[in-house]
Amino acid sequence: MTGTRGLDEIVDIARYPLTDLGGPGRRAAVEAARAELAEDGCTVLREFIRPELLDTLRVEGERIAPHAHYKSERVNAYNIPLDTDLPDDHPARIVLDRGNAFVARDRIPAEALIQRLYTDPVFQRFVADCFELDELHEFADPLAGLCLNVVEPGMSHPWHFDTNEFTVSMLTRRPDTGGVFEYCPNIRDPHAEHLDDVRAVLTGDGGRLIRALALRPGDLQLFKGRFSLHRVTEVAGAGQRHSAIFAYTDRPGVIGTVERTRQLFGRVLPDHVAAAADAVRGDRLLD
Repeated sequence: MTGTRGLDEIVDIARYPLTDLGGPGRRAAVEAARAELAEDGCTVLREFIRPELLDTLRVEGERIAPHAHYKSERVNAYNIPLDTDLPDDHPARIVLDRGNAFVARDRIPAEALIQRLYTDPVFQRFVADCFELDELHEFADPLAGLCLNVVEPGMSHPWHFDTNEFTVSMLTRRPDTGGVFEYCPNIRDPHAEHLDDVRAVLTGDGGRLIRALALRPGDLQLFKGRFSLHRVTEVAGAGQRHSAIFAYTDRPGVIGTVERTRQLFGRVLPDHVAAAADAVRGDRLLD
């Protein structure tokens, strides 16, 4: 179900009047999001989902969480092969332990709240306006366009950059403790990696660059994850941490690399192999 009626059923329209395209409430929400994104690459729209749907949001995530691909492995912040030919002092030489998991889009039911929200054209137009984009496209990747991130107790999602420029996410299940989202606003840009700053964060000397964000289920987070190094700290207690990741781009046809797709989902589809020789990228940053 898409369109205005479907969105009315999911989003707290009284708080965020997305369907009133020319209205002052929507305009104010967009302007506030733009201001925060311009300042530090991140904004959170609190209580975006209708409060009566928070249990549904949680239960739907718990039902699909068993489909997550789990693989503890050693990675770097750029999610490129560890044997990539780079200088010894390059931050990509710093090895991290990745222990989170992802449910791929093809395992998420079409009727799930996060699937309905991700594909809704009114929602997409709102996200595009917040990011000041003329166009917004669903990530063409058949696995990574929409996914559920699952972090087990004792696990974390280590420091990394996103492949896609604009990430929209929503916590659907909060853990007992831990699982804090931390990020380094605009630590790199399309023209410069700023390797010294990245190295400082990865070695524990970059505390001044790190911000912590308290997220609650149903909050909508808009984030420029390609330029802001970020992580989820170790989850503790008995419960998992679940978050939906809605991947969009300002260009059509963007598909994840074979290496990263295999890291995240444990499998690669023909689409990834076909795209490898002609990848759509808007910059020359490491992945």
